[in-house]
Amino acid sequence: MTEFDEMSKRSSRKRVKMPKAGKHAKKIGVIVAGAAVIGVLATDCTYQIQEQEQAVLTTFGVPKAVPETGLHFKIPFIQKVDKVNTTIQGFPIGYLETTNDTVEHEGIMITSDYNFIDVDFFVEYRIDDPVKYLYTSQEPESILKNISQSCIRTVIASYSVDDVLTTGKSEIQSKIKEMIMKKIEEQDIGIQLVNITIQDSEPPTQDVMRAFKAVETAKQGKETALNNANKYRNEKLPEAEAKADQIIQDAEAEKQVRINEAEAEVARFNAMYEEYIKNPAVTKQRMFYETMEDVLPEMKIIVDNGSGIQKVLPIESFVDTSGSNENMDAAGSEETESSSES
Repeated sequence: MTEFDEMSKRSSRKRVKMPKAGKHAKKIGVIVAGAAVIGVLATDCTYQIQEQEQAVLTTFGVPKAVPETGLHFKIPFIQKVDKVNTTIQGFPIGYLETTNDTVEHEGIMITSDYNFIDVDFFVEYRIDDPVKYLYTSQEPESILKNISQSCIRTVIASYSVDDVLTTGKSEIQSKIKEMIMKKIEEQDIGIQLVNITIQDSEPPTQDVMRAFKAVETAKQGKETALNNANKYRNEKLPEAEAKADQIIQDAEAEKQVRINEAEAEVARFNAMYEEYIKNPAVTKQRMFYETMEDVLPEMKIIVDNGSGIQKVLPIESFVDTSGSNENMDAAGSEETESSSES
């Protein structure tokens, strides 16, 4: 046998062994492919729902919410699962949350008194209906943001700049929230508004800001003055009330004294009138003398009735002091005689 024949025999032997190795490789490939398919199918048959999460299972285009957490099964290639986050989420309006820079087309607004103001808001929301959230609209967050901006501008336009900067923030937030919730309910996009808050409100430029700060300083000065005035009033009011009470009490006492005096005068007048009824002439004369004594308390008077006409004469300067008493006695005796004659 030649060397060529031996080489051909060896090559023929090798050709016989080659087909056995190819079959073995094909079997391994089939096994690997089958294992991969089984792994994919096994993986696609289950899905996990975490806490604060819900899933939407779609079968032939029909969605169904799956709110239960844990491990769930589905049919591969037929059913599709979409997961949504049900925790509270949010977005800013009027500024960038990362850099805190102002977004002018969102934050600059006009008030009812035609003043410009820069107001920043933060909107908080959560997904309450995953099916509507996924299939009612393509961008439900954008819809919520547009609705929020519209409601914010509507409400801010109905308030003055002072209210937006100072005392009206709580009322403004409440009205905006109520308006957004109403419009979200009309849109029915599966989103629930949790809260909306005013983060900051200030004038749009430095000059206007300084002017508003001056106004705020003046308002604070006014409040201080009012507080001081109220404090002074609270200090002085009890004292004035006490004085008023004292004056009233004194007036009541004086009134009672006057009433008693008047009642005494009435009683004396009634008693005098009773005597007058009994003796009118004597009573008249007595009243005349008493009146003259009251009117002329320091003047000495002599009543001369000698000629039949009564006269009142100031004669003290014409007589001596020693003789005045005698003249008075003489006048008195004459008066007594004339009265007895009458």
